[in-house]
Amino acid sequence: MLNKHIFLSALSLLLSSHQQPVLAYGLEPEPSSADQDIESVRGDSKVISLTIPRIDVIGSQNNLLKIPSSAQLVNDEDLQSSHASTSNEALRKVPGIHVRDEEGLGTRLNIGIRGLNPTRSTKVLLLEDGIPVTFSPYGDNGSYYHPLIERYERIEVLKGMAQIAHGPQTASGVINYITPNPPQKFGASIGATVGNRDYLNTHMSVGGNHMQLDYTHKQGDGARDNIDTNIEDVNFKSVIGINDSQAITLRANYFDEDSSLTYSGLTTAEYKNFGARYNPFKNDTFDAERYGASLTHDWQLNDNALLLTNAYYNHFERDWWRQGNTSNQTDCGNAVRAKRLAGQAFDVDTECAFGRGRLREYDTFGLEPRLKVTHGLGELEVSARAHFEHQQRREITTTNGTTHTGILTENNRRETDAYSGFVSNRFDMGDFSITPAVRYEHIENTRKNKLNGATGEVTVHQWIPGLGVNYNPSSNISFFAGVHRGFTPPRTEDLIDNASGGSIDVAPETSTNYELGFRSKPATWLKLDATAFRNDFKKLTAVGQIALANLNLAQGEALFQGVELATQIDLDNGFYSRGAFTWLPVAEQTTAFVQVVNGANIAGSAAGNRQPYAPKQTATLSLGYKKMGWDAQIEAVHVGEQYGDFAETKTADASGRAGLIDNYTVFNAAISYRYAPKKTTFFITSKNLFDKTYIVDRARGIVAGSPRLVQAGIKVDF
Repeated sequence: MLNKHIFLSALSLLLSSHQQPVLAYGLEPEPSSADQDIESVRGDSKVISLTIPRIDVIGSQNNLLKIPSSAQLVNDEDLQSSHASTSNEALRKVPGIHVRDEEGLGTRLNIGIRGLNPTRSTKVLLLEDGIPVTFSPYGDNGSYYHPLIERYERIEVLKGMAQIAHGPQTASGVINYITPNPPQKFGASIGATVGNRDYLNTHMSVGGNHMQLDYTHKQGDGARDNIDTNIEDVNFKSVIGINDSQAITLRANYFDEDSSLTYSGLTTAEYKNFGARYNPFKNDTFDAERYGASLTHDWQLNDNALLLTNAYYNHFERDWWRQGNTSNQTDCGNAVRAKRLAGQAFDVDTECAFGRGRLREYDTFGLEPRLKVTHGLGELEVSARAHFEHQQRREITTTNGTTHTGILTENNRRETDAYSGFVSNRFDMGDFSITPAVRYEHIENTRKNKLNGATGEVTVHQWIPGLGVNYNPSSNISFFAGVHRGFTPPRTEDLIDNASGGSIDVAPETSTNYELGFRSKPATWLKLDATAFRNDFKKLTAVGQIALANLNLAQGEALFQGVELATQIDLDNGFYSRGAFTWLPVAEQTTAFVQVVNGANIAGSAAGNRQPYAPKQTATLSLGYKKMGWDAQIEAVHVGEQYGDFAETKTADASGRAGLIDNYTVFNAAISYRYAPKKTTFFITSKNLFDKTYIVDRARGIVAGSPRLVQAGIKVDF
C-alpha cells in the first residue's frame, strides 16, 4: 500500500517549484465584479498585478472556443433574471441535464446527465472553485448536502473528453460552482425574500481589502406535509498577495441544517385518496452540519509556466431519523403496510412503534497541484492529487419513533485513499488543435465492521484516456470532437462484504464516450451550440432502490445516444431568450441488469428496454424583456415521460414504485425593477405558476414536484 505521508511530501516538494489559475486546457478566468480591483492585491507592501487564484473548468465565454468538449456557462445575469432560488432551477438551463426535485428547497440535488439516473447525483462530479463538494466522491458519491445557490456568481458545466482533467467521476459531466472574487474596495449587500409555505431567505454579504463574508438563512415548508427546512450558511474568502508572482486564497465555510424530512414516498392509493402533499411521517428529522476550509496557492513561475495548488478539508455529519424507508416496506409492521397499500390513514405515534437513525460522519481532505506550461507547439497541463476519505456509519434501531436511542445495528468504519495523475497536451496547428490526454486513478478501500470485527481491503485502479480535436476557422465558430473513457469507482460498501470483510466481485463503471459538436455566434445577437453524443457502457451500476425488491447492487450494459442544443438571443430592443433542449432517443439496456451477488436478473430488466429515469425530451425555454431597470421573464420547463423501473411498467403498481411517470410542463415567471440611484432591486417570482401537480420520482414511492411558490424580495447594495 502506498504511503500517504511520502506522497504528500512529494507533492509539497512539487509545490515549492511553480502560478495563476490553472484551468482545464489553460484558460483564463471570467472577469467578475471584483476584477476591476484585482491589481490592488498587496504583497510586500506594494501594489502588484495578479489574477485571483481559482480553478475554473471553463473560464470565460471566449475560452469555450479552446475546449474540445461540450461546455456551458450559467452566468450571474441569467441567475438574477430568473431569480433562481435553488440549484435545481439554475441547472435546468443547461442542455443534457435532468434535475429531479425532492424535498422542495433543493438541498438534496438529484442530477442526471445524458440519461444517467439522477438519484443522489451519484454519477456527477460536483466542485466548488475546482474543489470537491461531495463529502465522499470516491467512496460514496451521494449528495446529501448541496451548497446554496446564493453563494455563487456562475455555474460551469463540462461534459465530454475535457472532464477527465478532474475525476474520479468521468462518465457524464463536471459541475463547477464559482464563488465571487472578494473586492478590494468596501462593499456590502443585504437581501430578503418571503413567500408562501413559510418561505424566508435572507442573504448578507460584506467585503473589502480582498476579503468577503457571506451569510444566508433559508427556511420554508417543503413540497409535502410535515417537511420543513431551516438552513444557516456562512462563508469567508480572502486573497493574500505574497509578492508580484504569488498569492494565496483562503476559504472557510460552515453549514447547518435542521429539517423535518421524510424518506418514503406515497403508495398509489395514498396519492389518490389524500393528494400529492400527504405525508404521515411527522416524526422524521434530518440534522446536518458541515464545515470546511481550503487554501489555494497561486505561483507564476514565468510568462509561460504557472502552478496552482489546492489543499482542502471538510467534515460532514448528518443524523437522519425516520420511521419509513419506502412505500411498501414493513418498517411499521404488516398492519401499517396493508393500510398504506389500501390508502388508509394511520397514526405513526400509536401504530408505528419503530424508528431508525442513520447516522453518518465523513472527513475528506486532499492536496492537488496543477501545472500549466505554454510552449511553441501548444500547451501542456499536468496535475496530481492525493485524496483521503474517512466514513463513520452507524445505525440505531428503536421501538419508539420519537426517541433517538435504541439498539446499535450497524457500526462501520470505511476509508478510501486515492492517488491520481493527469497529463494533457494541446498541439496547435493553425486553425486546428488536437489534445491527447490521460488520467490514472489508484483507489485503496478498507472497511471494518465494528460489531463483528470483520475487515477487508480492495484496491481499484484505472487508466482513463481521452482525445479531443478542435477546428476554429474564425472567432465566431468552433467545431469539436472527442472520445474518452468514462469511469466511476464502486462504493467502498459495494466492494467489501460487511459480514465477512471479503471482496465482492463488482467492477467499476466504464464506458466509451463520443462527442461531435459546434459552438457558434452567427450574429451579434445570437449564440447557438449543438452536440451529438454517444455513451456506450460496458458496466453500468443500477442506483439503489430503483430496481424494486431492494436489489441495491446490479450491473449491466447500456447505451445512451442523443443531441443537445443551447440557444441565446439578445436583441437591441431589450427582448431576450434562452433555450436548452435535449433529445435522448436511445437510453437502452443492451443487456439485462443482473445482481452482482447471484447473477439473477433484476425485476423486469431485459435487453432493449429503456433505462429508468431517462426522459426522451427535456427542454427549458425562457423569454424576457430587459430595459430601463425592468427585467421580466417567463420560463417553461418540460420533462418527457419516463419509466420508474427496469421493466417499462406503464400502469402504477400498488406501492407506487413502478409505473410510468407522465410528461409535464411547468411555467415560472419573474419580474424585477432596479432603482439604480439607491442600488435597490425589488422583485416578485412565481414558481410553478399554474400550480400543476405532477410526479417526479417513484424510487421510494410517489414523490410529487413542488406546488406553486410565490416569493417577493428586495436587495440593497451599498
